[in-house]
This record gives sequence, C-alpha cells and structure tokens, in this order.
Amino acid sequence: MTQALVPGAVNFRDVGGLPAGAGATRPGVLFRSGNLARLGDDGVAALGGLGIRRVVDLRDDDEVAHAPSPLDGLDVRMQRVPLFLGSVASFFADDLSLDELYRRLVDDSAAGLVSVVRGIIEQQPVLVHCTVGKDRTGVAVALTLAAAGVDLDAIVADYERTEALLPQWRNERVVAYLRAQHPGAVHLEDLAMRSPADVMRRLLADVAGRFGSAADYLRAQGMTDAELGELTRILIQRD
Repeated sequence: MTQALVPGAVNFRDVGGLPAGAGATRPGVLFRSGNLARLGDDGVAALGGLGIRRVVDLRDDDEVAHAPSPLDGLDVRMQRVPLFLGSVASFFADDLSLDELYRRLVDDSAAGLVSVVRGIIEQQPVLVHCTVGKDRTGVAVALTLAAAGVDLDAIVADYERTEALLPQWRNERVVAYLRAQHPGAVHLEDLAMRSPADVMRRLLADVAGRFGSAADYLRAQGMTDAELGELTRILIQRD
C-alpha cells in the first residue's frame, strides 16, 4: 500500500499491496482519494502519469458544483455515483455517529455501492473518491476489498490510515466552520476528520452478520458470481 504523489490531491493513495490470503492486491489498479479540486498542472500531470482510465466520483451535485475536478485534457471516463440519499450537511445537522452513517450507506445506498464495484470491474486503473476520501470512499473501498478476499485487518488499517493523511490546517478550518453551525454536536469531529479502526471493524462485522459476507451483500443487491470472480481476478495477484 503506497501513497502516490499527486500534488493537490486530498488523501490520495494506491490500495495495492494489501494482503489477501496467499496473495495481495495489485498495485496500480485501484486508487482512492478525497476531492481533486486543488489539482494544479503538476497534479493533473501526476494523475495522468498513473494511467487512470476511470474516475468514480461519489459526491452529490452541490459538492461537485462547489469543487469541480479539473481533469480536462486527461483521457478518463467520469462516473458519477452520489452515495448519500440526503445532503452531506444533513448528517452533521442530525449529529449521526460514524457507525450510524456507515450503516445507512450500506442500507440506503446499496444500488450505488454496486455501481461503484461494477465501475471498478469495467475499467482500470480506477480512482474512487468523494470530498474527503474517508466515509463514502472508505465504505465503498472496504466493501470492494472485502468482497475480493482482502484480509480484514488490512482493510481496517487502510481505512484507519485516512486520519493521519488529512492535513491539520484542513481539519482546523473545517471543524471551526462546522462547530459554528452546530455548537452542540457530539459527533462532529468524528464525522469531519476521524477514521477509527473499530468503526470499520464493526461495519464489516455487521455486514457479515446480516448477509454472510461482503460478497454476499453484493450478491443480495444483484451482483453475479461471475462479476465477483472478475473483481477478485482484477484486484488480487497470487504468488
């Protein structure tokens, strides 16, 4: 698992190198990040140098309008899959815990999550991103990796890593802005900047408890065994 150098990208990394039984995830196939709005010419060039052919954007229309991705000139296919059924602001207003937010993503955005996985299967190298690269991206990538057979501890560690990759200046600015709007919110800091390992561990345990496995969750939403087999072939290399 490496952090690719893409100047201006938030929380950008390759998920290659994660253990998966006797194998590991292939490098240079699946990338994850937050928004790309701050990419300058160097960042766009670096993104192009990675050979990315598809970008799966999980943000809603307002987020995209506020922070568009400057990818003109790159030969990439854009796939929009807005995962939240409500606005991002509503989750702060409702003061949801991360556990509740992630369960809602699994339950209410199942069709979108399947679309993300199918996008990964259809074209690589592929980048999956949202605004921060923590929650929507975290859940989508975690379910994808789990369905492909990546070790649980590695999936959790990849999710947890996000917190250390968010710049302190960004955290301070965002938390101050949100705290002014929601002074009594209990879960605000968690929603804005934290990725505790136990939260992802509980989510994957909940999915396994209710569906059997992440792969079975995707099957319940209409994915086929052939699609899941292709996902594993694409993402996992064997010794």
